[in-house]
Amino acid sequence: MSANNPVLNRLEQRTVEADEVIEYLKQQVLLLKEKAILQASIREEKKLRVENAKLKKDVEELKKQLIEKEKRNGVKQIAVPTAAAVQSSSKVLVSETVKPAASTAPAVPANKEKSPKENEDKKKKKGENKKSIGGEDESKPIDVSRLDLRVGRIMTAKKHPDADSLYLEEVDVGEATPRTVVSGLVKHVPIEQMQNRMAVLLCNLKAAKMRGVVSQAMVMCASSPDKVEVLDPPSGAVPGDRVTFEGFPGEPDKELNPKKKVWEQIQPDLRTDGQCTATYKGAAFEITGKGVCKAQTMSNSGIK
Repeated sequence: MSANNPVLNRLEQRTVEADEVIEYLKQQVLLLKEKAILQASIREEKKLRVENAKLKKDVEELKKQLIEKEKRNGVKQIAVPTAAAVQSSSKVLVSETVKPAASTAPAVPANKEKSPKENEDKKKKKGENKKSIGGEDESKPIDVSRLDLRVGRIMTAKKHPDADSLYLEEVDVGEATPRTVVSGLVKHVPIEQMQNRMAVLLCNLKAAKMRGVVSQAMVMCASSPDKVEVLDPPSGAVPGDRVTFEGFPGEPDKELNPKKKVWEQIQPDLRTDGQCTATYKGAAFEITGKGVCKAQTMSNSGIK
């Protein structure tokens, strides 16, 4: 049986390597699909540009024919400036039938002034357009207020069936149902210390699949190359309590847009101070009325 152990270990290693190759190939297939769609869009755009140019040419030709016929029928051509004409310094001919009467009708203004209500509606619509599909306000500053950091209770934790370095956790973050969280903490935190413990979780990262299991949040930890500690909320904190930061008001995004790299820009400023208190640019991770979040022993360390 002992002679088979090296063979089994090699098979397990090759299985892990095969999974990584398969995941890489999946990503390459997605990239190729996106590239094919982009190329198809470019071809369609070129085709539409050609058709648009042809239509413009046809319209100009018809306008010339119309003007010639009106001239033959005694219709006087008067050059009138329009908004487009002012911008391009060109003139557009319009037809006006010659009338023998001496009096002429009063000119109608080409552009009427917009009412205050119309201006207000336009401003409102412009403000709404600043928000992306996921509810993200493009005008919001990139700081820690964008993060949905909450107190959670890790109800259960067990090893991932397909990855020796990962825990599978069921976490209560104050919602109707617990969230499933995958954490790479096996080498740093004993499984006994992961059971029924309080923690701080980042709840608005986009859900991601890790070795076949979708992770719906991230356990926040003080971290160094040699050591990792799960951040502890203050005594009296309960699942769902929001972590706030003095000087950084605002509501968190519903979901962080991975393309905007919001988390990646904020994370380098998350650190523990000399007293092991978790901070962002010097502002403590605070639960209002209950205290601050801390690491057990790790001071002046990064947080992620």
